[in-house]
Amino acid sequence: MEYGILSIIIPLLTIVLAILTRDVVVSLVGGIFAGLLVLNHYQPLDAFVATFDGIITLFAEGWIVKTLIFILLVGSIIRLLTIGGAVDSFVLYLSQKSTKVNSPRGAMLLAYIVGVVIFIESSITSLVAGTVSKSLCDKHGVSREKLAYICDSTSAPICSLIPLNAWGALLLGLIITAIDSQIISGDGVELLISSIPYNFYAIFTLVIVLVVILWDWDIGDMRYTTPQIYIPNETNSSIKATPLKMVLPILVMVLSVPIGLYITGDGDIFKGSGSTAVYYAVIVTLIFVYIYFTITKALSHKEYFEGLYSGISDMIPVVVIMIFALLIGKVIGDLGTAKYLSSILSGNISPIFIPLLIFWVSSLMAFSTGTSWGTFSIMMPIGLALGADMDLHIPLIIASVISGGIFGDHASPISDSTIISSMSADCNHISHVRTQLPYALLGGGLASIGFVISGWIFG
Repeated sequence: MEYGILSIIIPLLTIVLAILTRDVVVSLVGGIFAGLLVLNHYQPLDAFVATFDGIITLFAEGWIVKTLIFILLVGSIIRLLTIGGAVDSFVLYLSQKSTKVNSPRGAMLLAYIVGVVIFIESSITSLVAGTVSKSLCDKHGVSREKLAYICDSTSAPICSLIPLNAWGALLLGLIITAIDSQIISGDGVELLISSIPYNFYAIFTLVIVLVVILWDWDIGDMRYTTPQIYIPNETNSSIKATPLKMVLPILVMVLSVPIGLYITGDGDIFKGSGSTAVYYAVIVTLIFVYIYFTITKALSHKEYFEGLYSGISDMIPVVVIMIFALLIGKVIGDLGTAKYLSSILSGNISPIFIPLLIFWVSSLMAFSTGTSWGTFSIMMPIGLALGADMDLHIPLIIASVISGGIFGDHASPISDSTIISSMSADCNHISHVRTQLPYALLGGGLASIGFVISGWIFG
């Protein structure tokens, strides 16, 4: 059955709800219910039942369950590293080593390197980079605004470029949903990896930050910022300075993923099951953390499991978003949104500009809602279906959604990553937003050019 303009109104309603309410779950549920209302001949009771039956149906898919458990257990790993003193020990270790840093450029490079190395979770990336480098930047006359910019610009971008984390799980889940719905074809892991070179905003942002650091390039309001007065930190003598408690668990998880892909792919990494690989990677990591932390007395048996359960609870909101994101993708597919959009755009806009259009719409949505994950959840199903129907390069479409989500989130004053970066650098939030915006717009402009050129190449 053809639903015509209604197939576009439903996802538009979801986007409008996200902008108005700034609540991803409310907007996703609203869009799902509205879509199922149309699919169930405008019977509210049938739509209500279909909404919650649809959630149960999702759990029939093994890869979905594995992905959701992965997200929950990543929360456990993050919490265990925190309460086990891994973050504090790592920060103290880097702080002691940073005594050899004797220039503003060195202080900023330390923040940049820490931001790039810690890709397990964007919030931890910002918090560790800011905590390690704050005093050092004060000492060498680097403003807190510039430090906040460095922290913010190496959190989400690096997590999206090295997706061995919850970011990767969410994106992989959205891609696999489209594959299982026969909207697109291919292998989810391979498509996600293939999209990385086209993630222009993340790549340009990391390059721009490096240029800012190496050449002390200040533009906009960043030129008028002033450094804080340096006050030496009090060292907590009860904390042992070591990188091992942070580095070893991350290393175990990172190495476990390709091993899992190799095993599930019968010797071919690119044919392996991404959901299975990351699922077992976090389990292996949690076992390692238990053995390592209990032997070294960083945590007792009881403290370990308290942290495990607490970390799971931390990620429940993310899992809820993931569930509704998967469901709305199915609803949009059933409505035939992409086919209808394709029929409209095919005669009015060149396929060359579709990746750019998706990037802009994703950017606007992320800026308005302050969430890149919510943007991915809503825009990825639409983008993939549209790309498949117009025979576009799917990795490029995936990257345009990811880049747009990160760009809008990076520039948004209500983004959680922007707020956390301000906190980690102990910088005034509005000042951080104002000084970061010119760099974000520059990255967005360069990314736009990249998507036009790529659209022309593959168009």
